[in-house]
Amino acid sequence: MLLDPIRALLQFTTILPLGRPAEFDAFARQSWLYPVAGWVTGGGAAIVALLLSGRPALAAAAAVAAAVIISGANHFDGLLDLGDGLMAHGSREKRIAALTDRQIGAGGVAAGILVTLCSVAGLTGTWSIPIVILTAEVCAKLAMAWITALGIPFHDGIHSYLHGFSRPSFVLLALLPLLPLLLLISPFVLGKAVVATGIVVLILLGTAGHFFGGVNGDVAGASNEIVRAAVIIALAF
Repeated sequence: MLLDPIRALLQFTTILPLGRPAEFDAFARQSWLYPVAGWVTGGGAAIVALLLSGRPALAAAAAVAAAVIISGANHFDGLLDLGDGLMAHGSREKRIAALTDRQIGAGGVAAGILVTLCSVAGLTGTWSIPIVILTAEVCAKLAMAWITALGIPFHDGIHSYLHGFSRPSFVLLALLPLLPLLLLISPFVLGKAVVATGIVVLILLGTAGHFFGGVNGDVAGASNEIVRAAVIIALAF
């Protein structure tokens, strides 16, 4: 049964009150379920956008804010850390130190501002803010599933723990929670969103491998924020 893994997933990726803590291993063994969390965060963001329909700029900003808040800003924190790691100068060790420390520098602030601006601006110009933010959130979690399965860890942590349970088949299984989106968007639009997701994931894997020697939880979390923006922009055209 997938009820326990999904409950553990939502307790890990959202701030929703879901009762007693579920066993984290239940999700760790089924990390391909990540996109299910996107239906929750994206659904909440879509509802906010619907409530503000008729005011595109406000609806777009509020929808992105809702997605970040429902997730407890955990993935946003990963984006800030990645920005610091990428902007650090010096050896790989110095970059890793900037990535993993608790301080937020100019690189992190810049990454957070730029990605958020792209998300809000792109969403403002889309044909349906609720549907696009929902699609983008589901794809953002698809990115996390793919990063978890494919990203070689460079140190011990949550990512390495999840990666240890992952299987190559998770890359394809993670696409299953996306199929209900076909009730809302065409196969072409969904395909465009998935392609944008894949491109960002490949770039992140290559970049993280080059600068840090692998992936950690911050890179996985950052993929959520970056892919959200990338999918929104892709669907805005």
